Amino acid sequence: MTSSDPTAPPPVASTTTVSTIAAKPGWIAAFKVYLEPPSLRMLALGFSAGLPLLLVLGTLSFWLREAGVNRSTIGYLSWVGLAYGFKWCWAPLVDRLPIPLLTRLLGRRRSWLLLAQLMVVCGLVGMAFSDPKIALMPIVWFALLAAFGSATQDIALDAFRIESADVDRQAALAAAYQTGYRLAMIWAGAGVLWIAARAEVANPANYDPNSWRVAYLVMAGSMIVGFVTVMFTNEPAARPYAPSRNMGEWLQTALIDPFADFFKRYGWNALLVLALIATYRVSDIVMGIMANPFYVDMGYSKDEVAEVVKIYGIVMTLVGTFIGGVLSLRYGVMRILFLGAVLSAASNLLFSWLSVRGHDVTALKIVISADNISSGIASSAFIAYMSSLTNVSYSATQYALLSSMMLLLPKWLAGFSGVAVDTVGYNVFFIGTALIGVPVLLLIWIASRRLQHQQLSAETAVT
Repeated sequence: MTSSDPTAPPPVASTTTVSTIAAKPGWIAAFKVYLEPPSLRMLALGFSAGLPLLLVLGTLSFWLREAGVNRSTIGYLSWVGLAYGFKWCWAPLVDRLPIPLLTRLLGRRRSWLLLAQLMVVCGLVGMAFSDPKIALMPIVWFALLAAFGSATQDIALDAFRIESADVDRQAALAAAYQTGYRLAMIWAGAGVLWIAARAEVANPANYDPNSWRVAYLVMAGSMIVGFVTVMFTNEPAARPYAPSRNMGEWLQTALIDPFADFFKRYGWNALLVLALIATYRVSDIVMGIMANPFYVDMGYSKDEVAEVVKIYGIVMTLVGTFIGGVLSLRYGVMRILFLGAVLSAASNLLFSWLSVRGHDVTALKIVISADNISSGIASSAFIAYMSSLTNVSYSATQYALLSSMMLLLPKWLAGFSGVAVDTVGYNVFFIGTALIGVPVLLLIWIASRRLQHQQLSAETAVT
């Protein structure tokens, strides 16, 4: 095994790699991992992380379309999500900078989690009191605040997760995190639509800004789950940092060293790793921006979208998440990574089929089932793969770099999704989103070959 191997775990986890190769857990033991305290904590914190995402992207696009905002503008406004793609820029601060008073009381990870959650609440409250039909910019600025807080929470939470268990447990923690995340998405997707539908005082066919105000205020109040979890959980054990003597030394250790460590360990193969990460979710993310406008344009009501897409669909994602976590433990991350990529690209073709059927709830259920199970399988394996690439000494910064790369290209391309739909229509657009996911299969195959080389080297060293 060499330090340039793109699939090799960080040096601090190398001893667990050999033991993982030597013995795989049984099915019962694999499922019991979800009842361990770190998994339960990640379930709760995953809810806090998942709540803001739809509210500044997916559900917001439904709101904007109902308010009469055109599809091209909605596509461009999805660039609010680039806050997640650039979070590596301030990840070193979250990784190293203490927050006055809070860090002393709560610890480094928990203090940043709490501060980020407060930013999310302020952003959601501001969005609640904005009306995109009257003025678009206020809701954009508040959405940016909520997205910035959400991205900051992700940085601290990813480090919290990585520091809470060894490499063998990361797939299970990723599945627990995704479960909490998806439960929050049910609430932020179906819940907000259900509340908005019930709060409408005018004809439901007409736009009522007060209904969205009530719904978003309820969502802001739901962030109390994150507050309580942070206050009553323990700070994970982390390596102490030596105090910096000056600003130059601090920048070296906080900003330069984490990135230098990543490229030093993987060498030129780091480019392969980053290319895989940058393209893995591109088909899902580009398609997803236009999903809610698609439902509105196809005549689906708030209640239908809430029931089928936001509740039933999330349940299907949870099924896929648990399947992905268990299969990753049993058969290895790379195989399930490939499977998830195939399923995710193929499921987009079903949306093309749905676009020519019009308003068909049964067909919608079929499409949502396939798409969300595929997404759950892919997400569990992908998060476990990225977690294995980080060095625990720089967990927050390095994972932020990887997860940012995951979003940067797809989010940028997604900004043009509205223009694409206006130009070629939904049918061709969905076919195109499936095709752009094909090149990632080659990248996974190359990375998988590197992993096989690593395993053979480890087995040879043991014998």
